[in-house]
Amino acid sequence: MSRHYKHDIVIIGAGAAGLTLALELADHHSVAILTKADIREGSTLYAQGGVAAVLSGTDTVDSHISDTIDAGVELGDPDAIRFTVEHSKESIEWLIDQGVPFTRYGDEAEYHLTKEGGHSHRRIIHSADATGLAISQTLIKNATSHPNIHFFPDRVAIDIITTAKLGLAGPDKAVGVYALNLNDDVVEVFHGQFTSLACGGSSKVYLYTSNPDTASGDGIAMAWRAGCRVGNMEFNQFHPTCLYDAKAKTFLISEAVRGEGGHLLLPDGTRFMSQFDKRKELAPRDIVARAIDHEMKRLGVDHVLLDISHKEPDFIKEHFPTIYKRCLEYGHDMTKSPIPVVPAAHYTCGGVVVDQHSATDVDHLYAIGETAYTGLHGANRLASNSLLECIVFARSAAQHIVANKESHHDIEIPDWDESQVTNSDEDVVITHNWQELRRFMWDYVGIVRTDKRLLRAKHRVDLLLSEIQEFYANYKVSNDLLELRNLAMVADLIIRSAMSRKESRGLHFTLDYPEKLENSQPTILSPID
Repeated sequence: MSRHYKHDIVIIGAGAAGLTLALELADHHSVAILTKADIREGSTLYAQGGVAAVLSGTDTVDSHISDTIDAGVELGDPDAIRFTVEHSKESIEWLIDQGVPFTRYGDEAEYHLTKEGGHSHRRIIHSADATGLAISQTLIKNATSHPNIHFFPDRVAIDIITTAKLGLAGPDKAVGVYALNLNDDVVEVFHGQFTSLACGGSSKVYLYTSNPDTASGDGIAMAWRAGCRVGNMEFNQFHPTCLYDAKAKTFLISEAVRGEGGHLLLPDGTRFMSQFDKRKELAPRDIVARAIDHEMKRLGVDHVLLDISHKEPDFIKEHFPTIYKRCLEYGHDMTKSPIPVVPAAHYTCGGVVVDQHSATDVDHLYAIGETAYTGLHGANRLASNSLLECIVFARSAAQHIVANKESHHDIEIPDWDESQVTNSDEDVVITHNWQELRRFMWDYVGIVRTDKRLLRAKHRVDLLLSEIQEFYANYKVSNDLLELRNLAMVADLIIRSAMSRKESRGLHFTLDYPEKLENSQPTILSPID
């Protein structure tokens, strides 16, 4: 028998997006926050660089907008971009009011702003080189001390509960979530007048990723199954520089290292970025990642080098204390020599289609942060726009929820039905399919694509989806099965989106269509097509 919990708002995910929404609503609403693991685990925690915003007198809103459009290769939505940038300063002020300790110039009152690839001005406000950690710790501290915010860790959301799924008449509306409690394997029911997906992206669909293990595309897959459109799923950002070390797994080396003068080198010490872009190491991420991938394949090497050792050691330690210490743990002293780096899947630029209030196609269902497609990023995300998007759209969603709150009335939601399933004795199927999926996505749907590679990937994902659905229908759910189910669905959406784009633009580069089309539109897929 399922346990039932009732709150005004159910939020899936405790990163910057979910916590901002919760804190904006909690004074007058009861909020439940579901997290897969510990409440502190998520992509926000690992964000190093900072938050992009128009904060200096020499910068302008139009300049930030122009840089965002340029990085997104003219595929971003102009209204969404302007909306985000125009709300950037007040979002930073909100974070400061929350207590986020952004870095200042020495003892001076002025905040230190850094510059990252694709930006024409210094506009990245940061907390040393661990901005995500500072934001996460601050918002979690405030949320855990609020009496109306209730955390439910170790819960894996299974599916959104909608009135259509319950067979009720009228417009389709989200009314809650089924979630697996990992502590005792009981599926619980979370009732909510509003539900928000704030559970990150889907970079775990690739073999190598900078993301935590929780980034398995759950929100995107659940929204798709609930009837929501998705957009621009072919645009997956590969961070150009992750530490190449077997023990380190995939530790991200911040864009800010290049922003402060770091050089990319071939194994023989030669710089190479000038051959690919006049901005060299400060070109947008898609260009830098593709350049590194090209050089690695051309030379048959497994990494390139990132060198900032020409800067004073004290400068490096002051600006990048976390990166310096972490690299040192693995035997790499960045004050003395270059460090080995490789690209890794980093950010999902597409996602669930939402409006400027973060509202999806299903009433009372919202998507925020990396789960959502707002139109901000276009074909490539400009560095440090992601945390900004989380704050801007979470606060906008909160305003929309308050304006649309109805008088509360209970809708009866049945327990999770396990009457037709048994315990699995074939988990090897999950393990095998998991490994196959991530490998062929890396090989066929990675930084460089072709029609033949995409077709191979489509054939394989179709077989996997069939096998996974059969497994899901016959056996009790588990964390691994639920993540595999979601990743396979997201992989299919990525492949279908990539197959439909007959050009190379931003993060989608195909050898069969190397040129950019003069007129291009976002890729929108609908589950009812």
